[in-house]
Amino acid sequence: MQYLDFEQPIADLEMKIEELEGLSSVSDGVLSKEISGLKKKVEGLRESIFKNLTRWQRVQLARHPDRPYTLDYIELICDDFIELHGDRFHADDKAIVGGFARIDGNPVMIIGHQKGRDTVKRTYRNFGMANPEGYRKAYRLMKLAEKFNVPIITLLDTPGAFPGLEAEERGQAEAIARNLKMMAMLKVPFVTIVIGEGASGGAIGIGMGNEVYMMENTWYSVISPESCSSILWKTWDYKEQAAEVLKLTATDLQELKVIDGVIPEPLGGAHRDYDASAVALKKQILTSLKRLGKLKPEKLIEERIAKYSAMGAFQKA
Repeated sequence: MQYLDFEQPIADLEMKIEELEGLSSVSDGVLSKEISGLKKKVEGLRESIFKNLTRWQRVQLARHPDRPYTLDYIELICDDFIELHGDRFHADDKAIVGGFARIDGNPVMIIGHQKGRDTVKRTYRNFGMANPEGYRKAYRLMKLAEKFNVPIITLLDTPGAFPGLEAEERGQAEAIARNLKMMAMLKVPFVTIVIGEGASGGAIGIGMGNEVYMMENTWYSVISPESCSSILWKTWDYKEQAAEVLKLTATDLQELKVIDGVIPEPLGGAHRDYDASAVALKKQILTSLKRLGKLKPEKLIEERIAKYSAMGAFQKA
């Protein structure tokens, strides 16, 4: 298990427990009382730390390399997943995965960003940063879902759309804009959940759902704290202050009415218990589909347009 810097006190105690358990097995369990006491202390410490996380610490948790990714959740909550590939224009973008599946017997089209666990897979998945063909693949799959009257689920986890020159040459901005226009008018239920990082147009390019939720330890913003810091202060050194000002956590965005709710995670983060995280995610998906499934296509479109039109505030000069 990889520990973040603010989890170091927990790491120290758990290392001590591991050492004592090794000794205890040799000494017929004579240290069991001390081990039990240390475990209780760890749980208390973990609860104390995670009740008072800063926004920057939430960002760190959202990026934890052990967090479950889209394909992990698909494996845990879906039956009969059939992955579909390619945008029918240029290529198959590995940073976005999607296909038909069933969740407790309910047919869905599930689409999401996919990162990699090690250097080889991260390069293969382009670190979860999609090129235009990724958004065009998502466009194709969403329209396919609409054709067969199947609800759409999207899982967001990206540091942003790929910013390379070749992506711009192939129409990155146009691909995302075209998706936004299409998603606004989809005639099927559409649920979006941020499962990790939700950065900028890279996230909203597949995330314009009727209902939008965030896992507890995720972030969703027009810009990352590091990029915001580099623009305002010409250095990444103020990323923690930038995270505070951006108000990018799930709680912040629920208060701002950008999202519809927060999905709880196990104490310590989603990476601590994949099964419990998947159960919470699945429960919210099924609840949302039950409500949205009762609405007619025109009502779904009307609700979606009203939802995004109501965001933000403006004044007439």
